[in-house]
Amino acid sequence: MRTRRPSTLEDQRIPVRATLAAAWTSLMFLYVYVDVLNFFTPGVIEEIRAGKVFEFDVSQTFSTSALTLMSVPALMVVLSMTLPARASRLTNLVAASLYAPVTVFNLAGESWLYFYGLGVVLELILLALIVRYAWTWPRTTPSVTTPDRDTVRAQQQA
Repeated sequence: MRTRRPSTLEDQRIPVRATLAAAWTSLMFLYVYVDVLNFFTPGVIEEIRAGKVFEFDVSQTFSTSALTLMSVPALMVVLSMTLPARASRLTNLVAASLYAPVTVFNLAGESWLYFYGLGVVLELILLALIVRYAWTWPRTTPSVTTPDRDTVRAQQQA
């Protein structure tokens, strides 16, 4: 009779770029779910039909502004994966830092504080993780055996 030994799962390192893209994707899902679930709050659909969202008139300007605001996380998914490392790091740090106050603003004037509060807390946790992952992006050190980029470039130009 053979006894089965429990196997150990391989814990592969996830690239920072993929981690950042996943965090931005999760943030977008939270934004969408909070907005969709908000439609079930009594009176919200009636206000939208009457042309009001929070204190704002529903207009092309309002909708364009909302789309612009929400396109940033969508673009950050792509930018996190495609920009050069230094640019990706900086872009993630700036975008996540600017989104924290935007996220907190979503609590303004809301009567369902448990619902919106939970959404905002989860979104702020994701933004903090984005800042942390971008801030602690691993750096490479020049190898002793491999010349650095400036040395190679100087040799090629000589």
